[in-house]
Amino acid sequence: MTGKQVFLAMNKKTTRDEAVNGTVMKMAQANIRDTVSIALGYTPRERAVIIYDAKSDLSKLLTAAYQAALPDAAFFDFDQSDPEVILRQFSLLSPGDLVILLQSTSFRLSQFRIRLELFNRGLKVIEHPHLGRFPEQEFATYVDALSYDPSYYRTMGPLLRDRIARAEKIKIICEKAELIYDSPFLDPKLNIGDYEDMKNVGGQYPIGEVFTEPKEIHRLNGTIKLFAFGDTDFRVNVPDAPFTAKIERGLLVSSPDAPKKFQDVLDKIREKEDVVWVRELGFGLNRAFSRDRRVSDIGTYERMCGIHLSLGTKHLQYKKPGFPKKGGFHVDVFVDAQAVEIDGVTVFQNGTYR
Repeated sequence: MTGKQVFLAMNKKTTRDEAVNGTVMKMAQANIRDTVSIALGYTPRERAVIIYDAKSDLSKLLTAAYQAALPDAAFFDFDQSDPEVILRQFSLLSPGDLVILLQSTSFRLSQFRIRLELFNRGLKVIEHPHLGRFPEQEFATYVDALSYDPSYYRTMGPLLRDRIARAEKIKIICEKAELIYDSPFLDPKLNIGDYEDMKNVGGQYPIGEVFTEPKEIHRLNGTIKLFAFGDTDFRVNVPDAPFTAKIERGLLVSSPDAPKKFQDVLDKIREKEDVVWVRELGFGLNRAFSRDRRVSDIGTYERMCGIHLSLGTKHLQYKKPGFPKKGGFHVDVFVDAQAVEIDGVTVFQNGTYR
């Protein structure tokens, strides 16, 4: 049975829906083949293990697509398999082999921290978490976001990284608002499917991002327009119109025209952390996502082609004196940016990178 047949057998639909599902399935298979072969450098000489569940339709779709793309892989239903069986499969793999995790929520194996432990064994890992958060109308967008264009990611990502690494000032320009980073930046991190100089191969998919934060966080000032934000349920909220946020010395101090849901997020952060720090500066690169083409899950949508920031003290990649190493908030917000300038050079304008 082909991957498409597996998916259609699990999801009996009308003829029209079957045609749509078939198109999405073909796209998923093609994108997965490119990702595992080009981004992760997987070859048929290596072994592959896919751990999946059947709790969501998107997990079922991706499972069938991986079955078609990797017909020789070993498949295990997480909910129908004894944990010792899964752990034994991991122990049989060699460095360079591939593990795929297709999770409607997030898999737990007692004290075994799955992705970290697999990386420690030198295994390649692709993780698709929280697939149960996506309604059916978002499946095609999610699958499109798995497309891997190495010429785009491996050119644009390093160009942005190098500009940011030597930058002295970054300006984010919105309608009647500007936010100024008058500071050099911490080492920019790449999430572009190029693992040549990295310790671990793989990570959470979809990919597409360059991110950093200022070395001198107090030298961030100005006003921005936000068109979307994450809530405490990890969902993307999009109000009817963009709203303003005023930032002084790295702190979001006011947002007078923000919707109540955003004010509630700020209240929760202040209740625990007293103030609202603005930490991450993210340059999303995934062209499947835009201001108008979205998905519900905030952890996926942050790859959106555009600019996002994080609110709260939490950032696992960057350790700063005075900020906790564990706990705290990390809430993504999305900037209604007309343009971004790095040291006076426009690098982003009207929804695309230059």
